This record gives sequence, structure tokens and C-alpha cells, in this order.
Amino acid sequence: MILAGECLPELPEVETTLQGVRPWIKNRKIQSIVVRNPNLRWPVALPDFLVGSKVLEVWRRGKYLVIDVGIGSLIAHLGMSGSLRIVDPGESVRTHDHLDIEFSRGIVLRYNDPRRFGSWHYSEDDPLDHWLLRKLGLEPLSEEFCADFLHRKSRSKTQSVKAFIMDGNVVVGVGNIYASEALFLAGIRPTVKASRLSFASYENIVKAIKRLLTDSIRIGGTTLRDFVSPSGQPGYFQQTLNVYGREGKPCKICSATLKKVLITQRSSVYCPKCQGDRSKRNL
Repeated sequence: MILAGECLPELPEVETTLQGVRPWIKNRKIQSIVVRNPNLRWPVALPDFLVGSKVLEVWRRGKYLVIDVGIGSLIAHLGMSGSLRIVDPGESVRTHDHLDIEFSRGIVLRYNDPRRFGSWHYSEDDPLDHWLLRKLGLEPLSEEFCADFLHRKSRSKTQSVKAFIMDGNVVVGVGNIYASEALFLAGIRPTVKASRLSFASYENIVKAIKRLLTDSIRIGGTTLRDFVSPSGQPGYFQQTLNVYGREGKPCKICSATLKKVLITQRSSVYCPKCQGDRSKRNL
């Protein structure tokens, strides 16, 4: 199923990718790196000395994948349409297959990106100190991400709550899809100023975000537009979406017509009844 509208891989899609590729490349040595098109968001320049190094671990920070090879780390971002898949060395190259990393025992990690807005960097220092990662906000599934944190952070904010919870300097990985869905579950209109919301409202928002992300990771991501899992198979979380991509359709709860508003140049669909100013629908 492909839905219209802007979309990019969000945290569950990246986590699904991580879980899919880690077992295949961890503890294997890099045998070759082939960059067919270096012109991604930033020019790709991976050093030759990575050949022969062994993958010690693969982990995620926000929507970045980090491949630890001991002497340094590869830092990858899927951008708006990027995907990783595991292929055999002899598999035919498809359109937009821009990068291959071949590992021992006949394993190739292949990066495909039609829009070329993803990125690959190498860092010989602590990847958490890399300029792409050092200012990232809290992980949304961590214990530190809680109502108290959001409530305190929001007091001086003039932006909408939707823009606030999508701010990667506050919390990482809550993109347009999950922000829209979380606010629906919490019964909060996306245009409300973040500073106006009560502690109880943020309790509901945190619960909704954690539940949505956990469920989506379990199912395999939203698979909207261009995202595919490492196995090449789509996930099915999109079947449970309540508001995202459903402008003009009836609300699944109250049957009111869903409306759309632009917030920071992103489409935000909401229910005027379930997400009214006085809505207190429980999770």
C-alpha cells in the first residue's frame, strides 16, 4: 500500500532496518566498498582503509544507523527514500543502487535511494560527538523521555505542540506520521501551542508516542511511499493509521470529516471533534 503525501523513514522504519541488517553484518569483515554514485545529500567519501576491518556492532541513534568497525564508525541516514537490503554478490544492480559494502562469506549490504537525500559518513572519533549526532534530543523509548521532561521543555516554547514533538533537538525520531497519530490518540489538536498544554496532556502524549513506536517496530514500520525493509517486504502498520494521509475521510472514532492544516510546511490531519480544544479522550 502506498499513500500520497510527504514521508520519510521514521524511527520504527530505521529500527526495523537495524534489526534486519545487524545479524547479517555483525562480526564480519569488510571486503570491498563500491560507491556507484557519491552524490547523495553530502558527497560520499568512505576511506579505503575500511577494507579489512570487522564490524563490532551496529546500533541506532535517532534515525541514524551507526556501524562500529573498531577503527571508526560508519554513520548512515536513509534520507527521504533510502533503504538497505542484504543481497548476494552476484545480484543484479537496480536503478538507484548507489552503494555496496561487501562482507566476508558472501554478504552484500546494498543501499538504494531514488531521491539521493540520504547520507553516509565515516568518523574515527566517538560517533556521538559527530556533528550530525551531538545535538540530538532524547530517544523516545527511553526512560528519560517522560511527561516531566516535555512539560518543562515546553514552557518557553511559542511553537505548536506538533512542531515541538517533531523537533529533533527535543526528542528524536518522532516524524510527521507518528506525531500526527500520537496527538490523535491523546485528543490534542496539533495547532495548540506547546506551552499551553498541561502536565496531564503531556502524560497522554508520551504514552501515545511510546505505544505507537513500540507497536510499529513490532509490526515492521509504516511502509509509506518508498520505505522497504531489509528483506524487501513491506510492513503493515499503515493499516492502523487513524489520521495520517486520511484528509477528508471520516474519523474512525466519531465519523467527523478529518481536516488538514499545514504546520512548518508539513501536512497535519486531525479530527475536529476528537481533537477539539476540550477533548479528553483517554488512551
